Amino acid sequence: MPLVNGRFVADMKSPRTPDNEEPAAERACDFRPVDKGFTEEMALAEAERCLNCKKPFCVEGCPVNINIPRFIEQIRAKDFGGALDTIREDSMLPAICGRVCPQENQCEGKCIRGKKSEPVAIGQLERFLGDRPELASTPKMAPKNGKKVAVVGSGPSGITCAGELARNGFDVTVFEAFFTGGGVLVYGIPEFRLPKAVVKREIDGLEDMGVKFEYNSVVGNMATAEELFEQGFDAIYVATGAGLPKFLNVPGENLPNVFFANEYLTRVNLMKANKFPEYDTPTKHGKNVVVFGGGNVAMDAVRTAKRLGAEHAIIAYRRTEDEMPCRRAELHHAKAEGVEVLSLVSPLEFVAGEDGSVCAVKVQKMELGEPDESGRRRPVPIEGAIEEIPCDVAISAIGTNANPFAKKIGGKMELNKWGYIVADEETGQTTDPRIWAGGDIVTGAATVILAMGAGKKAAASITKSLLGE
Repeated sequence: MPLVNGRFVADMKSPRTPDNEEPAAERACDFRPVDKGFTEEMALAEAERCLNCKKPFCVEGCPVNINIPRFIEQIRAKDFGGALDTIREDSMLPAICGRVCPQENQCEGKCIRGKKSEPVAIGQLERFLGDRPELASTPKMAPKNGKKVAVVGSGPSGITCAGELARNGFDVTVFEAFFTGGGVLVYGIPEFRLPKAVVKREIDGLEDMGVKFEYNSVVGNMATAEELFEQGFDAIYVATGAGLPKFLNVPGENLPNVFFANEYLTRVNLMKANKFPEYDTPTKHGKNVVVFGGGNVAMDAVRTAKRLGAEHAIIAYRRTEDEMPCRRAELHHAKAEGVEVLSLVSPLEFVAGEDGSVCAVKVQKMELGEPDESGRRRPVPIEGAIEEIPCDVAISAIGTNANPFAKKIGGKMELNKWGYIVADEETGQTTDPRIWAGGDIVTGAATVILAMGAGKKAAASITKSLLGE
Protein backbone atom coordinates (compact mmCIF):
# COMPACT_ATOMS: atom_id res chain seq x y z
CA MET A 1 0.00 0.00 0.00
CA PRO A 2 1.74 3.27 -1.14
CA LEU A 3 2.20 5.83 1.65
CA VAL A 4 3.53 9.40 1.41
CA ASN A 5 4.29 11.14 4.72
CA GLY A 6 2.29 8.38 6.41
CA ARG A 7 -0.78 9.02 4.26
CA PHE A 8 -2.23 6.61 1.72
CA VAL A 9 -1.89 7.72 -1.91
CA ALA A 10 -4.00 6.02 -4.56
CA ASP A 11 -2.51 4.54 -7.71
CA MET A 12 -3.88 6.86 -10.40
CA LYS A 13 -3.20 4.30 -13.14
CA SER A 14 -5.32 1.53 -11.65
CA PRO A 15 -8.44 0.87 -13.74
CA ARG A 16 -11.94 0.61 -12.25
CA THR A 17 -12.74 -2.93 -11.10
CA PRO A 18 -15.23 -4.43 -13.58
CA ASP A 19 -18.66 -5.48 -12.33
CA ASN A 20 -19.05 -9.16 -11.50
CA GLU A 21 -21.94 -10.05 -13.83
CA GLU A 22 -23.60 -13.25 -14.99
CA PRO A 23 -23.30 -13.90 -18.77
CA ALA A 24 -26.08 -11.99 -20.57
CA ALA A 25 -27.34 -14.93 -22.65
CA GLU A 26 -27.73 -17.12 -19.56
CA ARG A 27 -29.22 -14.58 -17.14
CA ALA A 28 -31.85 -13.45 -19.69
CA CYS A 29 -33.48 -16.88 -19.37
CA ASP A 30 -34.29 -16.72 -15.65
CA PHE A 31 -34.53 -14.34 -12.70
CA ARG A 32 -31.08 -14.90 -11.19
CA PRO A 33 -29.35 -11.69 -10.01
CA VAL A 34 -27.52 -10.03 -12.90
CA ASP A 35 -24.69 -8.75 -10.72
CA LYS A 36 -23.02 -11.12 -8.25
CA GLY A 37 -21.28 -8.32 -6.37
CA PHE A 38 -17.62 -7.81 -5.54
CA THR A 39 -15.50 -10.49 -3.94
CA GLU A 40 -13.25 -9.40 -1.07
CA GLU A 41 -10.30 -9.26 -3.48
CA MET A 42 -12.26 -7.03 -5.88
CA ALA A 43 -13.43 -4.75 -3.07
CA LEU A 44 -9.91 -4.29 -1.74
CA ALA A 45 -8.59 -3.52 -5.24
CA GLU A 46 -11.31 -0.94 -5.82
CA ALA A 47 -10.85 0.66 -2.40
CA GLU A 48 -7.20 1.28 -3.33
CA ARG A 49 -8.43 3.66 -6.06
CA CYS A 50 -10.09 6.12 -3.66
CA LEU A 51 -8.19 9.41 -3.34
CA ASN A 52 -9.52 10.07 0.19
CA CYS A 53 -10.15 13.68 -0.84
CA LYS A 54 -9.92 16.42 1.78
CA LYS A 55 -13.14 17.85 0.35
CA PRO A 56 -15.16 14.74 -0.61
CA PHE A 57 -17.69 15.81 -3.24
CA CYS A 58 -18.99 12.22 -3.25
CA VAL A 59 -20.53 12.85 0.18
CA GLU A 60 -22.27 15.96 -1.15
CA GLY A 61 -23.66 13.85 -3.99
CA CYS A 62 -25.20 11.33 -1.57
CA PRO A 63 -28.76 12.28 -0.54
CA VAL A 64 -28.17 10.84 2.95
CA ASN A 65 -24.56 12.10 3.22
CA ILE A 66 -22.80 8.81 3.99
CA ASN A 67 -19.16 9.30 5.00
CA ILE A 68 -17.89 7.57 1.86
CA PRO A 69 -14.12 8.21 2.23
CA ARG A 70 -14.18 6.82 5.77
CA PHE A 71 -15.95 3.57 4.91
CA ILE A 72 -13.66 3.03 1.90
CA GLU A 73 -10.61 3.65 4.09
CA GLN A 74 -11.97 1.05 6.52
CA ILE A 75 -12.39 -1.43 3.65
CA ARG A 76 -8.74 -0.84 2.73
CA ALA A 77 -7.83 -1.70 6.32
CA LYS A 78 -10.06 -4.82 6.07
CA ASP A 79 -12.23 -3.43 8.88
CA PHE A 80 -15.41 -4.49 7.11
CA GLY A 81 -17.57 -4.36 10.22
CA GLY A 82 -16.41 -0.84 11.03
CA ALA A 83 -17.04 0.20 7.42
CA LEU A 84 -20.58 -1.15 7.57
CA ASP A 85 -21.16 0.67 10.87
CA THR A 86 -20.03 3.89 9.20
CA ILE A 87 -22.63 3.47 6.46
CA ARG A 88 -25.36 2.54 8.93
CA GLU A 89 -24.84 5.80 10.79
CA ASP A 90 -26.56 7.48 7.82
CA SER A 91 -28.26 4.73 5.80
CA MET A 92 -30.35 1.79 7.00
CA LEU A 93 -30.35 0.04 3.60
CA PRO A 94 -26.82 -0.38 2.19
CA ALA A 95 -27.52 -3.73 0.47
CA ILE A 96 -30.47 -2.16 -1.34
CA CYS A 97 -28.91 1.21 -2.20
CA GLY A 98 -25.74 -0.49 -3.42
CA ARG A 99 -27.87 -2.33 -5.97
CA VAL A 100 -30.46 0.18 -7.17
CA CYS A 101 -29.21 3.73 -6.56
CA PRO A 102 -28.26 5.81 -9.62
CA GLN A 103 -24.72 6.28 -8.33
CA GLU A 104 -23.59 7.69 -11.67
CA ASN A 105 -25.74 10.77 -10.99
CA GLN A 106 -25.00 10.98 -7.28
CA CYS A 107 -21.90 9.92 -5.34
CA GLU A 108 -19.96 8.48 -8.28
CA GLY A 109 -21.03 11.39 -10.46
CA LYS A 110 -19.18 13.72 -8.09
CA CYS A 111 -16.08 11.49 -7.68
CA ILE A 112 -12.90 13.42 -8.56
CA ARG A 113 -11.38 10.33 -10.22
CA GLY A 114 -14.25 10.43 -12.67
CA LYS A 115 -13.03 13.75 -14.08
CA LYS A 116 -10.10 12.14 -15.87
CA SER A 117 -10.85 8.42 -15.72
CA GLU A 118 -13.49 6.15 -14.15
CA PRO A 119 -15.00 7.05 -10.75
CA VAL A 120 -14.55 4.75 -7.77
CA ALA A 121 -17.24 2.04 -7.75
CA ILE A 122 -18.85 3.39 -4.57
CA GLY A 123 -22.12 1.55 -5.14
CA GLN A 124 -20.43 -1.81 -5.49
CA LEU A 125 -18.38 -1.21 -2.33
CA GLU A 126 -21.53 -0.26 -0.42
CA ARG A 127 -23.27 -3.41 -1.61
CA PHE A 128 -20.20 -5.51 -0.70
CA LEU A 129 -20.62 -4.34 2.89
CA GLY A 130 -24.42 -4.44 2.92
CA ASP A 131 -24.33 -8.12 2.00
CA ARG A 132 -22.38 -8.85 5.18
CA PRO A 133 -24.88 -7.70 7.84
CA GLU A 134 -23.49 -10.15 10.39
CA LEU A 135 -20.37 -7.95 10.65
CA ALA A 136 -22.25 -4.85 11.82
CA SER A 137 -22.46 -3.81 15.44
CA THR A 138 -25.81 -3.91 17.22
CA PRO A 139 -27.53 -0.55 16.55
CA LYS A 140 -27.25 1.93 19.41
CA MET A 141 -30.79 2.49 20.73
CA ALA A 142 -31.91 5.46 22.79
CA PRO A 143 -34.04 4.65 25.85
CA LYS A 144 -37.77 4.41 25.18
CA ASN A 145 -39.30 7.90 25.35
CA GLY A 146 -42.98 6.90 25.60
CA LYS A 147 -43.97 8.52 22.29
CA LYS A 148 -45.75 6.61 19.50
CA VAL A 149 -45.42 7.26 15.76
CA ALA A 150 -47.42 5.72 12.92
CA VAL A 151 -45.68 5.28 9.58
CA VAL A 152 -47.96 4.77 6.55
CA GLY A 153 -46.22 2.69 3.89
CA SER A 154 -43.22 0.37 4.14
CA GLY A 155 -41.33 1.49 1.04
CA PRO A 156 -37.82 2.96 1.29
CA SER A 157 -38.97 6.27 2.78
CA GLY A 158 -41.27 4.68 5.36
CA ILE A 159 -38.82 2.07 6.61
CA THR A 160 -35.97 4.59 6.77
CA CYS A 161 -38.09 6.91 8.89
CA ALA A 162 -39.23 3.98 11.05
CA GLY A 163 -35.67 2.79 11.66
CA GLU A 164 -34.40 6.24 12.58
CA LEU A 165 -37.30 6.82 14.97
CA ALA A 166 -36.82 3.41 16.59
CA ARG A 167 -33.17 4.26 17.20
CA ASN A 168 -34.32 7.50 18.81
CA GLY A 169 -36.48 5.65 21.34
CA PHE A 170 -39.92 5.90 19.71
CA ASP A 171 -42.54 3.17 19.62
CA VAL A 172 -43.09 2.81 15.85
CA THR A 173 -45.84 0.98 13.96
CA VAL A 174 -45.68 0.70 10.17
CA PHE A 175 -49.02 0.26 8.37
CA GLU A 176 -48.61 -1.50 5.01
CA ALA A 177 -51.39 -2.09 2.48
CA PHE A 178 -49.76 -5.21 1.03
CA PHE A 179 -49.16 -8.55 2.74
CA THR A 180 -45.41 -7.99 2.97
CA GLY A 181 -43.00 -5.14 3.63
CA GLY A 182 -40.82 -3.22 1.23
CA GLY A 183 -43.27 -1.31 -0.95
CA VAL A 184 -41.84 -0.55 -4.38
CA LEU A 185 -38.68 -2.47 -3.42
CA VAL A 186 -40.67 -5.72 -3.63
CA TYR A 187 -43.51 -5.01 -6.07
CA GLY A 188 -41.66 -2.75 -8.49
CA ILE A 189 -38.05 -3.94 -8.73
CA PRO A 190 -37.48 -7.39 -10.26
CA GLU A 191 -35.65 -10.22 -8.54
CA PHE A 192 -32.77 -10.01 -11.01
CA ARG A 193 -32.01 -6.47 -9.80
CA LEU A 194 -32.99 -6.71 -6.14
CA PRO A 195 -33.65 -10.15 -4.58
CA LYS A 196 -36.65 -10.26 -2.24
CA ALA A 197 -34.50 -11.97 0.39
CA VAL A 198 -32.36 -8.83 0.64
CA VAL A 199 -35.43 -6.67 1.32
CA LYS A 200 -36.78 -9.17 3.86
CA ARG A 201 -33.45 -9.10 5.65
CA GLU A 202 -33.73 -5.34 6.07
CA ILE A 203 -37.35 -5.61 7.29
CA ASP A 204 -36.31 -8.32 9.76
CA GLY A 205 -33.59 -5.99 11.03
CA LEU A 206 -36.16 -3.28 11.74
CA GLU A 207 -38.35 -5.77 13.62
CA ASP A 208 -35.31 -6.70 15.70
CA MET A 209 -35.10 -3.00 16.61
CA GLY A 210 -38.69 -3.11 17.84
CA VAL A 211 -40.53 -1.69 14.83
CA LYS A 212 -44.00 -3.26 14.50
CA PHE A 213 -45.51 -3.97 11.06
CA GLU A 214 -49.26 -4.13 10.46
CA TYR A 215 -49.82 -5.71 7.03
CA ASN A 216 -53.00 -5.67 4.92
CA SER A 217 -53.69 -2.30 6.54
CA VAL A 218 -54.86 0.45 4.20
CA VAL A 219 -54.79 3.68 6.18
CA GLY A 220 -57.61 5.84 4.90
CA ASN A 221 -59.90 2.82 4.71
CA MET A 222 -58.93 1.06 7.93
CA ALA A 223 -58.40 4.26 9.92
CA THR A 224 -58.07 7.98 9.22
CA ALA A 225 -55.38 10.21 10.64
CA GLU A 226 -57.75 11.42 13.37
CA GLU A 227 -58.55 7.85 14.36
CA LEU A 228 -54.84 7.04 14.60
CA PHE A 229 -54.34 10.02 16.89
CA GLU A 230 -57.28 8.81 18.98
CA GLN A 231 -55.49 5.46 19.28
CA GLY A 232 -52.59 7.22 20.98
CA PHE A 233 -50.17 8.01 18.16
CA ASP A 234 -48.36 11.31 18.65
CA ALA A 235 -47.31 11.80 15.02
CA ILE A 236 -47.82 10.26 11.59
CA TYR A 237 -45.38 9.90 8.69
CA VAL A 238 -47.09 9.38 5.33
CA ALA A 239 -45.01 7.52 2.74
CA THR A 240 -47.63 5.94 0.49
CA GLY A 241 -45.70 6.37 -2.76
CA ALA A 242 -47.08 7.50 -6.10
CA GLY A 243 -48.41 4.26 -7.51
CA LEU A 244 -51.29 5.44 -9.71
CA PRO A 245 -50.39 4.75 -13.36
CA LYS A 246 -50.38 7.47 -16.02
CA PHE A 247 -52.56 6.69 -19.03
CA LEU A 248 -51.35 6.87 -22.62
CA ASN A 249 -54.85 8.06 -23.58
CA VAL A 250 -54.90 6.33 -26.95
CA PRO A 251 -57.60 4.05 -28.46
CA GLY A 252 -57.34 0.39 -27.47
CA GLU A 253 -55.55 1.04 -24.18
CA ASN A 254 -58.12 -1.15 -22.39
CA LEU A 255 -57.66 -4.16 -24.67
CA PRO A 256 -56.72 -7.49 -23.04
CA ASN A 257 -52.94 -7.90 -22.66
CA VAL A 258 -52.29 -4.15 -22.60
CA PHE A 259 -50.80 -3.66 -19.14
CA PHE A 260 -49.60 -0.85 -16.97
CA ALA A 261 -46.06 -1.52 -15.79
CA ASN A 262 -47.15 -1.33 -12.13
CA GLU A 263 -49.67 -4.13 -12.61
CA TYR A 264 -47.37 -6.25 -14.76
CA LEU A 265 -44.41 -5.98 -12.40
CA THR A 266 -46.52 -6.49 -9.27
CA ARG A 267 -47.96 -9.70 -10.70
CA VAL A 268 -44.50 -11.09 -11.42
CA ASN A 269 -42.39 -9.58 -8.63
CA LEU A 270 -44.72 -9.92 -5.67
CA MET A 271 -47.31 -12.51 -6.73
CA LYS A 272 -44.97 -14.90 -8.60
CA ALA A 273 -46.95 -14.88 -11.87
CA ASN A 274 -43.80 -16.15 -13.59
CA LYS A 275 -44.37 -19.46 -11.75
CA PHE A 276 -48.05 -19.97 -12.69
CA PRO A 277 -49.74 -22.42 -12.11
CA GLU A 278 -47.49 -23.24 -9.15
CA TYR A 279 -48.70 -19.84 -7.84
CA ASP A 280 -52.24 -18.58 -8.46
CA THR A 281 -51.58 -15.31 -10.27
CA PRO A 282 -51.40 -15.61 -14.07
CA THR A 283 -49.98 -13.17 -16.60
CA LYS A 284 -49.62 -13.27 -20.36
CA HIS A 285 -46.25 -14.55 -21.57
CA GLY A 286 -45.96 -12.69 -24.86
CA LYS A 287 -43.75 -13.57 -27.79
CA ASN A 288 -43.79 -10.01 -29.16
CA VAL A 289 -43.75 -7.46 -26.34
CA VAL A 290 -43.60 -3.68 -26.71
CA VAL A 291 -42.95 -1.45 -23.68
CA PHE A 292 -43.56 2.30 -23.96
CA GLY A 293 -41.28 4.45 -21.82
CA GLY A 294 -37.60 5.14 -21.22
CA GLY A 295 -37.14 5.03 -17.45
CA ASN A 296 -35.99 2.33 -15.05
CA VAL A 297 -39.52 0.95 -14.73
CA ALA A 298 -39.73 0.49 -18.50
CA MET A 299 -36.39 -1.33 -18.42
CA ASP A 300 -37.57 -3.55 -15.58
CA ALA A 301 -40.75 -4.41 -17.50
CA VAL A 302 -39.08 -5.22 -20.82
CA ARG A 303 -36.32 -7.27 -19.17
CA THR A 304 -38.99 -9.18 -17.23
CA ALA A 305 -40.86 -9.88 -20.48
CA LYS A 306 -37.62 -11.19 -22.00
CA ARG A 307 -37.22 -13.59 -19.09
CA LEU A 308 -40.80 -14.76 -19.56
CA GLY A 309 -39.97 -15.93 -23.07
CA ALA A 310 -40.43 -12.92 -25.35
CA GLU A 311 -38.72 -13.50 -28.71
CA HIS A 312 -38.96 -9.79 -29.48
CA ALA A 313 -38.84 -7.51 -26.43
CA ILE A 314 -38.92 -3.89 -27.58
CA ILE A 315 -38.51 -0.60 -25.73
CA ALA A 316 -40.37 2.07 -27.69
CA TYR A 317 -39.45 5.63 -26.71
CA ARG A 318 -40.47 8.96 -28.18
CA ARG A 319 -37.00 10.42 -27.89
CA THR A 320 -33.59 8.80 -28.51
CA GLU A 321 -31.48 6.60 -26.24
CA ASP A 322 -29.47 9.66 -25.16
CA GLU A 323 -32.57 11.24 -23.63
CA MET A 324 -33.76 8.12 -21.79
CA PRO A 325 -33.99 8.87 -18.05
CA CYS A 326 -33.09 5.28 -17.05
CA ARG A 327 -29.75 4.36 -15.54
CA ARG A 328 -27.14 3.75 -18.21
CA ALA A 329 -26.37 0.40 -16.60
CA GLU A 330 -29.99 -0.70 -17.04
CA LEU A 331 -29.98 0.21 -20.74
CA HIS A 332 -26.63 -1.56 -21.21
CA HIS A 333 -27.90 -4.69 -19.44
CA ALA A 334 -31.15 -4.71 -21.40
CA LYS A 335 -29.43 -4.47 -24.78
CA ALA A 336 -26.91 -7.15 -23.79
CA GLU A 337 -29.85 -9.43 -22.96
CA GLY A 338 -31.37 -8.97 -26.40
CA VAL A 339 -33.84 -6.14 -25.81
CA GLU A 340 -34.48 -4.09 -28.93
CA VAL A 341 -34.65 -0.28 -28.70
CA LEU A 342 -37.06 1.54 -31.01
CA SER A 343 -36.42 5.26 -30.71
CA LEU A 344 -38.47 8.26 -31.82
CA VAL A 345 -41.91 6.65 -31.84
CA SER A 346 -45.10 7.45 -29.93
CA PRO A 347 -48.17 5.17 -29.63
CA LEU A 348 -51.28 6.13 -31.60
CA GLU A 349 -53.57 3.11 -31.20
CA PHE A 350 -53.59 -0.46 -29.93
CA VAL A 351 -55.14 -2.81 -32.50
CA ALA A 352 -57.32 -5.80 -31.55
CA GLY A 353 -56.92 -9.22 -33.18
CA GLU A 354 -59.64 -11.74 -33.96
CA ASP A 355 -59.78 -12.90 -30.33
CA GLY A 356 -60.23 -9.33 -29.08
CA SER A 357 -56.77 -9.10 -27.51
CA VAL A 358 -54.08 -6.70 -28.65
CA CYS A 359 -52.27 -7.89 -31.79
CA ALA A 360 -50.45 -4.73 -32.88
CA VAL A 361 -49.79 -1.10 -32.03
CA LYS A 362 -49.75 1.81 -34.44
CA VAL A 363 -46.95 4.28 -33.72
CA GLN A 364 -46.18 7.78 -34.92
CA LYS A 365 -42.58 8.39 -35.98
CA MET A 366 -41.02 11.44 -34.34
CA GLU A 367 -38.04 13.76 -34.73
CA LEU A 368 -36.40 15.94 -32.11
CA GLY A 369 -37.25 19.63 -32.08
CA GLU A 370 -36.33 22.42 -29.66
CA PRO A 371 -35.61 21.68 -25.98
CA ASP A 372 -38.58 21.63 -23.58
CA GLU A 373 -38.69 22.74 -19.92
CA SER A 374 -36.68 19.64 -18.89
CA GLY A 375 -33.84 20.68 -21.20
CA ARG A 376 -34.38 17.66 -23.46
CA ARG A 377 -35.29 18.20 -27.10
CA ARG A 378 -39.03 17.94 -27.61
CA PRO A 379 -40.26 15.07 -29.87
CA VAL A 380 -42.21 16.36 -32.86
CA PRO A 381 -44.40 14.11 -35.11
CA ILE A 382 -43.26 13.50 -38.68
CA GLU A 383 -46.33 14.05 -40.82
CA GLY A 384 -47.64 10.85 -42.43
CA ALA A 385 -44.94 8.63 -40.84
CA ILE A 386 -47.02 5.90 -39.16
CA GLU A 387 -45.97 2.27 -38.57
CA GLU A 388 -47.73 -0.80 -37.19
CA ILE A 389 -45.76 -3.08 -34.88
CA PRO A 390 -47.07 -6.60 -34.14
CA CYS A 391 -47.37 -7.38 -30.43
CA ASP A 392 -49.28 -9.79 -28.22
CA VAL A 393 -48.38 -7.89 -25.03
CA ALA A 394 -48.01 -4.13 -24.67
CA ILE A 395 -46.92 -2.37 -21.49
CA SER A 396 -47.24 1.31 -20.61
CA ALA A 397 -44.41 2.60 -18.41
CA ILE A 398 -44.66 6.36 -18.82
CA GLY A 399 -44.77 7.30 -15.14
CA THR A 400 -47.13 7.49 -12.20
CA ASN A 401 -49.49 9.92 -10.48
CA ALA A 402 -50.12 10.52 -6.79
CA ASN A 403 -51.52 7.69 -4.72
CA PRO A 404 -55.19 8.66 -4.13
CA PHE A 405 -55.07 7.34 -0.57
CA ALA A 406 -53.16 10.46 0.46
CA LYS A 407 -56.45 12.35 0.33
CA LYS A 408 -58.35 9.64 2.21
CA ILE A 409 -55.92 9.67 5.13
CA GLY A 410 -57.36 13.00 6.15
CA GLY A 411 -56.00 15.38 8.74
CA LYS A 412 -55.30 18.98 7.76
CA MET A 413 -52.71 18.07 5.11
CA GLU A 414 -52.72 20.29 2.03
CA LEU A 415 -52.51 18.55 -1.35
CA ASN A 416 -51.38 20.29 -4.51
CA LYS A 417 -53.42 20.30 -7.73
CA TRP A 418 -51.89 16.94 -8.79
CA GLY A 419 -52.83 15.23 -5.51
CA TYR A 420 -49.33 15.18 -3.98
CA ILE A 421 -48.87 16.15 -0.33
CA VAL A 422 -47.42 19.60 0.32
CA ALA A 423 -44.54 19.18 2.79
CA ASP A 424 -41.55 21.22 3.89
CA GLU A 425 -38.50 20.23 1.85
CA GLU A 426 -36.13 20.22 4.82
CA THR A 427 -38.33 18.70 7.53
CA GLY A 428 -41.13 16.84 5.73
CA GLN A 429 -43.73 18.51 7.97
CA THR A 430 -47.09 19.05 6.28
CA THR A 431 -49.64 21.81 6.86
CA ASP A 432 -50.96 19.61 9.67
CA PRO A 433 -48.31 20.03 12.41
CA ARG A 434 -48.87 16.44 13.62
CA ILE A 435 -48.29 14.85 10.19
CA TRP A 436 -45.10 14.53 8.16
CA ALA A 437 -44.76 13.13 4.64
CA GLY A 438 -42.00 12.19 2.24
CA GLY A 439 -40.91 10.12 -0.74
CA ASP A 440 -42.81 9.86 -4.00
CA ILE A 441 -46.12 11.07 -2.50
CA VAL A 442 -44.42 14.45 -2.05
CA THR A 443 -41.90 14.62 -4.91
CA GLY A 444 -43.53 12.43 -7.53
CA ALA A 445 -41.72 9.32 -8.76
CA ALA A 446 -38.04 9.58 -7.86
CA THR A 447 -35.22 7.35 -6.59
CA VAL A 448 -34.95 5.02 -3.62
CA ILE A 449 -32.18 7.05 -2.01
CA LEU A 450 -34.06 10.35 -2.34
CA ALA A 451 -37.06 8.75 -0.65
CA MET A 452 -34.74 7.49 2.09
CA GLY A 453 -33.31 10.98 2.50
CA ALA A 454 -36.81 12.34 3.02
CA GLY A 455 -37.53 9.67 5.65
CA LYS A 456 -34.33 10.49 7.49
CA LYS A 457 -35.05 14.24 7.54
CA ALA A 458 -38.62 13.64 8.71
CA ALA A 459 -37.44 11.37 11.54
CA ALA A 460 -35.09 14.10 12.75
CA SER A 461 -37.90 16.68 12.59
CA ILE A 462 -40.39 14.40 14.38
CA THR A 463 -37.82 13.74 17.10
CA LYS A 464 -37.22 17.47 17.57
CA SER A 465 -40.93 18.26 17.55
CA LEU A 466 -42.04 15.56 20.00
CA LEU A 467 -39.05 15.65 22.35
CA GLY A 468 -38.16 19.34 22.05
CA GLU A 469 -34.57 18.49 21.19
